[in-house]
Amino acid sequence: MNKTHNLSDLKIGQKAKVTSVNINGNMRRRLLDIGITVGTETECVCKSPFGEPTAFLVRGAIIALRKEECENIIITLMNERMS
Repeated sequence: MNKTHNLSDLKIGQKAKVTSVNINGNMRRRLLDIGITVGTETECVCKSPFGEPTAFLVRGAIIALRKEECENIIITLMNERMS
């Protein structure tokens, strides 16, 4: 029942786990170097008024990514606990 999303689908405050990084070349290396790897938990912390860049909390650091990069990072939304 898990639906596939990409990082740009996250709303502020939502958390997700990275399931795939579909980028090649230098940008892939950069993303891996800053900690965006399969299984990494990330949280959307801020979106600019025009939609990009978007800031994410990744392994204790806040990073900003453009929409183009976010669309190529596949995630699984973290389940919210039901009250």
